[in-house]
Amino acid sequence: MFIRSERLFLRPAWPEDSEELLVRIGDEAVVRNLARVPWPYTAQDALAFVQKPQDHRLPSFLMTVPGAEGSRIVGGCGLSLLDDEVNLGYWVASGDHGQGYATEAARAVLTLACALGHRRVVAHHFIDNAASGRVLEKVGFRRTGRVAERFSQSRGYASPSREYEVVFEAPADCGGDGEGSIARRRAA
Repeated sequence: MFIRSERLFLRPAWPEDSEELLVRIGDEAVVRNLARVPWPYTAQDALAFVQKPQDHRLPSFLMTVPGAEGSRIVGGCGLSLLDDEVNLGYWVASGDHGQGYATEAARAVLTLACALGHRRVVAHHFIDNAASGRVLEKVGFRRTGRVAERFSQSRGYASPSREYEVVFEAPADCGGDGEGSIARRRAA
């Protein structure tokens, strides 16, 4: 499965990506904000990631930026299961922060999640990573009011994590344009 957004090409990881992936995500400042990625991140971790089979209902993508000399990996974005709920996760390489790549990729993956029939998607960010919360709000997530301790493999301990959700009311919600219009919350 592939997604083309305005600036990004989102695609599955391939075995030949393992070395570049190791360089791009192998940064403690990036990994410390991720719950399921170990630190230090090793060549074996990168190889395991690129060899992991894709789940068509929960795809994961590398964010790549096409260029004249080929494409380069700038991050990753995808869906997974967390506590039996569909969860959106993403990361951006340190040198590519502040470019809007996380927002663009998250918006594209949320559109896909809706098209795949998922009606609710959750996301979390560690409290000390407020920038991630801003990305989630830009793409239509709303705070659930739940803050819970969540274990981080890279930190080696649990840290407070804020939960967000997007609820799609109908398949027609899948094609929204603009900030936050991709999803509408159900009235409580």
